Parts: sequence; structure tokens; C-alpha cells
Amino acid sequence: MTTAPDRVRFGVWANVYGTFASLAHPDDPVDASWARNRDLVLEAERLGFEATLVAQHTFNPHGDQYDQLEAWTASAALAALTSRIEVIAAIKPLLAHPVVLAKQALQIEEIAQGRFSLNFVNAWYRPELDKAGIDFLPHAERYAYGREWITVVRSLMEGRRTTFAGRYLNVDDYVLRPADAFRPRPLIYGGGESEDSRAVLSELADVFFLNAQPPEDAAAMIDDLRRRPRGGQPPLRYAMAAFVIARETDEEAQAALRHALALAQADQDALASIRAGTDPASSMGRSLAARGPVVGTNGGTAAGLVGSYATVARRLREFADLGVELFMLQFQPFEAEMRRFAEHVRPLFDGR
Repeated sequence: MTTAPDRVRFGVWANVYGTFASLAHPDDPVDASWARNRDLVLEAERLGFEATLVAQHTFNPHGDQYDQLEAWTASAALAALTSRIEVIAAIKPLLAHPVVLAKQALQIEEIAQGRFSLNFVNAWYRPELDKAGIDFLPHAERYAYGREWITVVRSLMEGRRTTFAGRYLNVDDYVLRPADAFRPRPLIYGGGESEDSRAVLSELADVFFLNAQPPEDAAAMIDDLRRRPRGGQPPLRYAMAAFVIARETDEEAQAALRHALALAQADQDALASIRAGTDPASSMGRSLAARGPVVGTNGGTAAGLVGSYATVARRLREFADLGVELFMLQFQPFEAEMRRFAEHVRPLFDGR
């Protein structure tokens, strides 16, 4: 069954790692600075992009010699500087107490005047927790903790006086003010391909983030999620991460993809470090690896957004017809290719 959304939006990943593709690209030096990210997101807003995703790590998974933008302080600043774009900050529950996090979320929501959302990420990279002395719980237990955590955060963001007694969390008669003046609460995004992830997010999230993947795989996942109970809540909505390589012709785009994959060969040490630190129980890591070499994170070019401007627009429409309403995009060189997409692909998708 297809259920195309009434309105499709496009967003960009904030460049928190300094790059989402090759570390050795000659026209895209690794730069995770606040200044670069500020300018990138402000330009994205001017170009008509409607969302930005600020991923969270305490240090760069490519190696601690690289810089890493801090997600929540940057999101607060972006909320103050922008006027239309949705700011989505990722959060790993093990890194923040739910009471503190809910308060921060409501504050950024006030700064953004109703444009802030959080992205629930249940952690997959062990070293940033292990090195800090934070217990990296087994996969199923992380989701048991995450279910309690997100339940408390939801309740507090909704302005409720909250008491919660669980296996991991105990909150007694807690209420946060001011409450959200713009809507019931900030939106909750989340993603992950395991059964544990789907069970938690199908019940407690507003938007499910799909990793980049072929349309047939995305259709199967969406069908699975649509069959799950929502407890009277509005239907779950869908977003997708993807890396775009768009050119005048399909042949030019495929040549650019081959070049990008060749550049990635210089990153093997950094990629080995990421693989070594990834939780082996993470089904996302296994499924992404099974899809073969890609450019970008979270599945990257596996979505097939590689081709002529018309080809990329058609593939986007395929996903939209499945129900994807937000595409969160990566590029390299980021700023130049972001402009190319806005000028050449977006008008074709919109029928202009």
C-alpha cells in the first residue's frame, strides 16, 4: 500500500564530523567547526531546505584527532539564528538524564518558536561511552532503558507533572515550566532496524528515520511499522537519510560515484576504527554492511539517489509514494552539491 504524504520536505545534515564522505576529498577539507556549520545551515535555509539534523557524538568516530561539533549547544545556537528551518538534535539516552534533557529540549523549543525536535539514537559506538566510564548496556537492555527514558522525556515535554518508577529511572512529582507555548511538545524522531528499536519507536516516536536503502527494502520496513499498534496516537510518519550525487546525465553521476568510492579507499584506517567500536549486536551495522560499499553514513548512496537530475527526482518520488515525507540529505563537497540539488533537482521534484 502506498500513502504519499501531502507535503514532502528536504533537509540537510549539519556537518558535525567535518565530512560525511571522504576524509581526503581535495575540494572538501574536513571542517567540523561551528562557523562552518552555522554558515551551512543558514545557507540551507535560504535555499529552501526545511530541516537540519545535528548528529550527536562526544568525539569523532573517525578518530579522536578529528574535531566534532557538539550537538545540543549547536542546536540551541542554530535555533536562535534561523527563522524557518526545523532543528533536529540527536540524543543518546545514556549521555543525558531525562529530566535535564527534557528541560533543554523545551528551552530550545522556546528559542526556535516551535521548530525544535529531538532524534532518539540508542547508541552504537562503544568507545565514547566506555572511555567515559558509562556502562554500555547490552543491546536489548539499552532499549529497555531507552523505553523508560523516552517515556519520561515525553511526559515532561508535554508539561505533565511526572512520577515514574521503573527498573532504571525514578522521577518523583516533577514538572517543567515554562511548558511548550507552540504545540503539545517537540517532535520525537528515531531510527534503527532491530526488533527492539521498531518496538519502542513504533509506540513512542512521531517520525521514524529510515536508513538509506532501496525502495523495496524501505517498503517492507514501512509496512512492518504500519502494522504495529500506536495506542490511539496519530500514525507514525517517515523520514529517510540519504547521500545524493546528481549530475546532468546518469553517466556523469555514475562516474562521480566511482570517483567518490575510490577516494574512500584512503579512509580505510578510519573506517576500521569505526567498525571496531561498533556494537556487534547492532542490526543496523550488519544490514548496512550487507548492502555493500556506499558513500555517506546511515546507508548513504544505498538509496540510489545517484543519477541525472531527473533520475534523482524520480527516485525521490518513489520513496515519497511509500510515505517518506522528509529526506535528510548529505553531499560532498557539501555546500556546492547542496546548491546543485536546490537548483536542479528540487524544481523537478516539485514540478516547477
